[in-house]
Amino acid sequence: MQLVPKTKLAPEFDPILEKIILDVGGMKCAGCVNAVERQLTQHPGVKSACVNLATEVAVVESETGAVDADALAQRLTAVGFPTQPRKPNGTVAGEISTLPDPAERQRREMRSSVRQLAIAAILLLLSGSGHFGNLGSSVLPVLNNIWFHCGLATVALLIPGRPIIVDGWLGWRRNAPNMNTLVGLGTLTAYIASLVALLFPKMGWECFFDEPVMMLGFILLGRTLEQQARGRAAAAFRKLLALQPQVARLIANPEKGGMGSSSVEIPAEQVRVGEWVQVLPGDKIPVDGEVVVGKTTVDESMLTGEAVPVIKQPGDPVTGGTLNQSGAIAIQTTRTGSDTTLARIVALVEAAQTRKAPVQKLADTVAGYFTYGVLTASVLTFVFWYFFGTHIWADVSMSGGMEMMGHATHEAPHSPLLISLKLAIAVMVVACPCALGLATPTAILVGTAMGAERGLLIKGGDVLEKVHQLNTVVFDKTGTLTTGNPIVTDCLLIEEMGSKEPHPPLPTPYSLIQLAAAVESGTHHPLAKAIQQEAQQQQLSIPEAVDFHTEPGLGVSAVVEGKIVLLGNWDWLSWHGIAINETAQQVAQDLATDGKTVVCVAVGGTLAGLIAVSDTLRPDAQSTVDKLRQMGLRVMLLSGDRKEAANAIAKQLGLDSADVIAGVPPAKKAAAIQSLQLEGTSRQGDKATKKTPNSSLLTSHSVVAMVGDGINDAPALSQADVGIALHSGTDVAMETAEIVLMRDRLNDVVESIQLSRATFNKIRQNLFWAFAYNTVGIPLAAGVLFPSLGFVLNPSGAAALMAFSSVSVVTNSILLRRLTHHP
Repeated sequence: MQLVPKTKLAPEFDPILEKIILDVGGMKCAGCVNAVERQLTQHPGVKSACVNLATEVAVVESETGAVDADALAQRLTAVGFPTQPRKPNGTVAGEISTLPDPAERQRREMRSSVRQLAIAAILLLLSGSGHFGNLGSSVLPVLNNIWFHCGLATVALLIPGRPIIVDGWLGWRRNAPNMNTLVGLGTLTAYIASLVALLFPKMGWECFFDEPVMMLGFILLGRTLEQQARGRAAAAFRKLLALQPQVARLIANPEKGGMGSSSVEIPAEQVRVGEWVQVLPGDKIPVDGEVVVGKTTVDESMLTGEAVPVIKQPGDPVTGGTLNQSGAIAIQTTRTGSDTTLARIVALVEAAQTRKAPVQKLADTVAGYFTYGVLTASVLTFVFWYFFGTHIWADVSMSGGMEMMGHATHEAPHSPLLISLKLAIAVMVVACPCALGLATPTAILVGTAMGAERGLLIKGGDVLEKVHQLNTVVFDKTGTLTTGNPIVTDCLLIEEMGSKEPHPPLPTPYSLIQLAAAVESGTHHPLAKAIQQEAQQQQLSIPEAVDFHTEPGLGVSAVVEGKIVLLGNWDWLSWHGIAINETAQQVAQDLATDGKTVVCVAVGGTLAGLIAVSDTLRPDAQSTVDKLRQMGLRVMLLSGDRKEAANAIAKQLGLDSADVIAGVPPAKKAAAIQSLQLEGTSRQGDKATKKTPNSSLLTSHSVVAMVGDGINDAPALSQADVGIALHSGTDVAMETAEIVLMRDRLNDVVESIQLSRATFNKIRQNLFWAFAYNTVGIPLAAGVLFPSLGFVLNPSGAAALMAFSSVSVVTNSILLRRLTHHP
């Protein structure tokens, strides 16, 4: 599949879309998913719909206010898929209160499946006892009675088989046949044929009442195992949901008694922004907020995956769902309900589980026609064997081959009609659209939930596929590869550089650093913070500044003591017509070569001095870059800094100067990413880079990931094929990036890529198995090996294979937890 880089020629003003989340029951296979999506997309006002079989959730996009969620739920319920709309806080809407809660419904279904399986197992044991010959008849003579076996088959259809047959019939009537339609047709055909043989013995047909009993037994066994496996696959996500606190201790009058004031317990969702909440040791923090009274340690492992508790004191932020450990604190609420960090994580993970990988499109297309195709294949199988096969291979069909079709409880010659009928039934039963439907969503369910446990938020199956095709990773420098806590290392006046040119006097009595701190008080850039901290450390007073003006990526200006003071890079000063002498240029170049960022200070239209700021690399920056290169990825550095400073950082990381893009202002970072995407893989040759396992997927376009903190690189994160944002950044980054790293740890870039690749590999394995199973199983059931080897798949064997296929797909997804260990 070829990925074309994103292009954004002009801003587009799309209508605001709202998302409606529906909990959908009654889906059994990929055909059901297709039917539900068709019903939703046909509803007026719906723009798109995506349905997840593993989580039984549908996400519908429509223009705000254009679609009624209850109307959608009623539409699906009317066609056999019991549905409930979800409220914004994650609970089920009460308008359709006759339907059970989704979690309760799943528990009921599991209990019902176990009961049905128990009944089917008893019937299967009694039915199969005839296979033991004299041993069975000596213990209980009735076991060899054909009418007894007829009764067993009848009970099997009426009790454990009834829900399958009814659902299959309803699907057929709705023009949306599903897996139950195939199973129901197969078991009923086998039962009716056996019943005709029993009632009209002169026809010379064989009775095979044990076939429908065994078919239903194996299918119910497979479904029960599949439901258990799906439950295990969703366990991590349910654990995430369970973290949401239910109760908060509201401090009624904080202005009077502070934390000593009496508190009252209320539902956490009723707390409002600005209110004070008391949190005792051992309590979950109910909302996002800021500590105002007290000191404690907080277990944030649910958010970051880190087990080490974090010290919290007044002024520190706390997150809802984390565990207060050692002390009582009072917090002032900053976010509640669906705005809390935990609620947003849950929403992101759930949305990710409904975003399909493009590779799933083929399975979806096949699923839409699968049942009709299988029914056609079954009819063709019957026609071929009845009119041609049994005549062409008469010797084979009348001899040992049919003995492999299962035990007959009433001996009779193998007629062409029964041979053809059994083969047709086997074709109907062996086909498994369920495996196709579960291949992608179960792997995404496990992978995204595992990511959430480790503080890695991966936003969907489409992201997994793009990560699998990555060949370039671009890092922003400041705040991403570096700590984002720079310090001032040099503060040089123009006369201290040995310049003989005249220089302006500074507005007395302030020094260069005081003037710079005054101007930087109007901005929040990391460099501004460094200059202000330096002034504070020197215990210098900061003069008042007015008329601030900031140009992102260039500099800032303000009026101090009646004079215009400019701080910024060379371009900023040149833009204001300020000349820079050769001595200053040489000094600045020397400082930049040492990896320092140089800030020029001009007063009254003339260069007054230089301030050098140094930002150290993160401790895990080197190991992260090395691991990415070992994975076969090209690592690049993107910075708005001078080329000398960017090259110095690159040299520390072992990167070539060719992999450095410097002097790029924030407004042009997205364009730099786009040019990389169009550049292709011609520069892919890195001496330290090995050929990747997925190198065959590389296209004429580079597939680029951008790693940033989102402070000034949100457009670049959006432009990249995969945007990876550190959570220490902004909310904008959380929205625009495809992967969000909650731990603010650079090594998580490697882990997120490894997890994405492992999950996508599971998707491909599952899809391969689902397609291969049907591609091999259907011809085997149709008797393709019957003439040459005398091998044929009996209907009960076909049912066992079908049950195994869906269980194996889900189990393979669960194995992802073992293959991807926590580093």
